[in-house]
Amino acid sequence: MYSILLSAHSVVRWFILVVFIYATIRAFYGWLKKKEFNKTDKRVLLVSSSLAHLQLLIGVWLYFVSPVVSFFLNNFHVAVKIKEFRFFGMEHALIMLIAIIFITIGSSVAKRKKTDIAKFKTIAIWYALALILIVGAIPYR
Repeated sequence: MYSILLSAHSVVRWFILVVFIYATIRAFYGWLKKKEFNKTDKRVLLVSSSLAHLQLLIGVWLYFVSPVVSFFLNNFHVAVKIKEFRFFGMEHALIMLIAIIFITIGSSVAKRKKTDIAKFKTIAIWYALALILIVGAIPYR
């Protein structure tokens, strides 16, 4: 089960990265060029948010079956001093959770904005912040 979840989580991360780069660029472009928020933009918002939440579910499941995290939690005082265990046991999970919160805020607040420019601006800012966190917390191994 662990290896399947780890593989799924690893594959989905690249889709997330591509989708969020695209969504963020599209949001900045729409905001700065004063474009209309159309059906494609709504779909991009829905797909990006849904994909992020799917990755969160896989990640949470993975967190509870991971031998690395298990070692980290059961040997906290030792493991917290070891970079790899600290990263997967604490840093990665916390940073990615914050990124998901930013994505959720950006998505839900944007849907309630009255103007197209306000929608694009909200998405651009929140998604850019989330993207910075995601890029910084992805394990590139």
